Amino acid sequence: MLKKFILAFAGLSGAWLGYTLHHIAGWKFPELNGVLNINDSVWGSLVFAALGAILFLLIGSLCAQWVSSRLHSFIASFSNTPMSELAAGATGLIGGLLLAILIYPSLTWLGKVGQITGVAVTMACGYMGLRIGLEKKEELASLWTSGKWGQPGLSEERKIEEHKILDTSVIIDGRIADICKTGFIEGTIVIPEFVLEELQHIADSSDLLKRNRGRRGLDILNKIQKELDVSVLIYEGDFEEISEVDSKLVKLAKVLQGKVVTNDFNLNKVCELQGVSVLNINDLANAVKPVVLPGEEIMVQVIKDGKEHGQGVAYLDDGTMIVVEGGREYIGNMMEVLVTSVLQTSAGRMIFAKPKLLEKAQ
Repeated sequence: MLKKFILAFAGLSGAWLGYTLHHIAGWKFPELNGVLNINDSVWGSLVFAALGAILFLLIGSLCAQWVSSRLHSFIASFSNTPMSELAAGATGLIGGLLLAILIYPSLTWLGKVGQITGVAVTMACGYMGLRIGLEKKEELASLWTSGKWGQPGLSEERKIEEHKILDTSVIIDGRIADICKTGFIEGTIVIPEFVLEELQHIADSSDLLKRNRGRRGLDILNKIQKELDVSVLIYEGDFEEISEVDSKLVKLAKVLQGKVVTNDFNLNKVCELQGVSVLNINDLANAVKPVVLPGEEIMVQVIKDGKEHGQGVAYLDDGTMIVVEGGREYIGNMMEVLVTSVLQTSAGRMIFAKPKLLEKAQ
């Protein structure tokens, strides 16, 4: 279809050019009509228009494939560009051209030199506006969405529509589906297309464990999208200049002014350094675990030895690890321990304890 349009455009352009050249030639070189035996003005115009159309159709047929492929590439690149970047670039370009319009009248006194200079100034201002618009796309997005420049405080209505961007690890983990089901996460769940591609790559892995993890992640996404009453957005844009998925997530969170949902400790730290809000599922899990304070007595079963000499390891029902000093000799037995300290991080909670028998002996 595009090639036909190019050929039609070439034919019409050639006909118009031939028609125009006939009138110019007939006006400047009237003897040309007599030589070509086309004294009739209408007949001469039609002949020149036909010759121009045939010439341009020949040229167009040779170039149509190349022009068509270039246009398809151009359209594809624009289609893959996020709307925020297109809008920001267009805004900057329009601003630059308006500035050039204001400058142009001051160049008229230069005559023809001023006209050439005006063209150069227009191109320079347009390019500078385009670049500035692309550099400031995040601030412009903030202005369009909230009516305030920069990183504004969001209204209550805006908070409800806040974007929660899922990373690969939290999708594979699966707990995000249960959290969404309870209604604790409000706003729109954003699933970037580059995260979907990473999940698909994992699901197609030759390693059985990785393949199962990838398929589990895809099943979780299917459940969130079809079974849960939450708003889901598949973000089709990409940041081709960035190769790492984690860096793309941080960039997307800045563009959408959303929050990254993860259980990846390293991504959590990167988001904090970049000033991006992050919701760590492990932090949430730790927050809802039963509080255990130093000095409390609990019953546990020591199931294995610890890293240090004489240590034993036990677990609470919620999976919290308990390191029992001197508990190695009690492996396989239920025993009462006294909590000595609690260590809590984004990676999880760890409890240190010692057998209550040893406490009584002291």
